[in-house]
Amino acid sequence: MENRIPLRKLTLLALFTALSLAIYAAESAIPPLIPLPGIKLGLANIITLILLRHGPAKDAFFVLVARILLSALLFGQVLSLLYSFIGGCLSFCIMYISNRLLYKKFPFLTGALGGLFHNLGQLLTAFVITSSAGVFAYTPYLVISGILTGLFTGLCACFASRYLLPHISHFS
Repeated sequence: MENRIPLRKLTLLALFTALSLAIYAAESAIPPLIPLPGIKLGLANIITLILLRHGPAKDAFFVLVARILLSALLFGQVLSLLYSFIGGCLSFCIMYISNRLLYKKFPFLTGALGGLFHNLGQLLTAFVITSSAGVFAYTPYLVISGILTGLFTGLCACFASRYLLPHISHFS
């Protein structure tokens, strides 16, 4: 027996991927708020948080990976794909665990943990690539920015889910 995704669900996943990619593209056009590498709002994560909270985790992960691959293809370079993928996967794992432990409540805390671990994943990736402990000088900045931007992203997910929930309910 084949394991096929219903057309409606596939279409919704594609729409959420496109929405996440559009948010990423819009954010990429905004100049950096702080002139330090690796610090940005991470607004595309709003879609991941919404799907993780209101839909199956595998669907949220699919949209996350599709967005990372497409954004690297359209806007980035191969090296940015590595940083985004490792940071995104680590962030997703932590958000999945915290989302379950918090019974899908408090998405702003889940977002803060996701932002923190996304930045830590990128920091560890930079260390492995450069073999230089000097990258850890950015740790305080990346920890603070990850938590603050994650809180903001989580709050945005709360508000945005009000408009997207009617569509998400058709996933299951």
